[in-house]
Amino acid sequence: MKQIVIISGKGGTGKTTISSSFSELLDKKNIADCDVEAPNLHLMFENEIIKTKEYIGSQTAIIDSDKCIKCEKCLECRFGAITSEIKVNPLKCEGCGLCKYVCPVDAVTMVDNITGHIYSSKIKDGYLSYAKLNIGAEGAGKVVTEVRKNSLENQGFENLLIDGSPGIGCVVIASLAGCDYAVVVTEPTQSGLDDLSRVLELTKFFDIESYVIINKYDINEEKTSEIIDYCKKAGFDILGKVPFDSTVNKSIQNGIPIVNYEDSIAGAEIKKIWNDFYEKIK
Repeated sequence: MKQIVIISGKGGTGKTTISSSFSELLDKKNIADCDVEAPNLHLMFENEIIKTKEYIGSQTAIIDSDKCIKCEKCLECRFGAITSEIKVNPLKCEGCGLCKYVCPVDAVTMVDNITGHIYSSKIKDGYLSYAKLNIGAEGAGKVVTEVRKNSLENQGFENLLIDGSPGIGCVVIASLAGCDYAVVVTEPTQSGLDDLSRVLELTKFFDIESYVIINKYDINEEKTSEIIDYCKKAGFDILGKVPFDSTVNKSIQNGIPIVNYEDSIAGAEIKKIWNDFYEKIK
């Protein structure tokens, strides 16, 4: 199964517009929404949840007061999560387990925290996996790996399309692991160029064949030219340039991939980009 990840150096570049469109254009859809801190592909496709799994993202210490001998060794907690009354402040506990390690009478227990859920859902012509984290819960490579694992278990698919997180952090690296191709979406701004160079360094480090799409290229054609020059010098192919199109906002508000709007100039260009890309990876 070929794994294709769509990422961006920063948020707001149009990554989801490209991801939802590519997903829509796949005949047989096996999709993983690994943008775990802002999952929204499930809003773009009618889906029926067929499996839900709890995500254990952390642990919290609990002290058994009947066992505790008040030795105060647990007060060494670097996060200040143990009060002078030898009680755990769950808002400060990072789940490191030091208090359990130093406790001489085994009075400390670490309990799992459910910090979100991972879903497998049925969509038209395939499956979509995604996660929803609780408010305040941090995204991590572990939850990305779980979402991908769900999708990789689906049989009979030639491709796995992954909507990765923006940036170059842990969740992005977890999205990239094992991928055959990366499509990096950028915009014609200085920050877009700077972030593009960083994320391409990352895909190069992992030896992933990478391509670039410049979204809303016509809002700053001078910067678009700079991005094209950079990609040529760095050895990365430009898959295409998507023009600004106000219909994109309408498609997002309506939860419909832009390629389903026949009068959309952005949708038409994305279809062309997908067809060209699909020919490359056949």
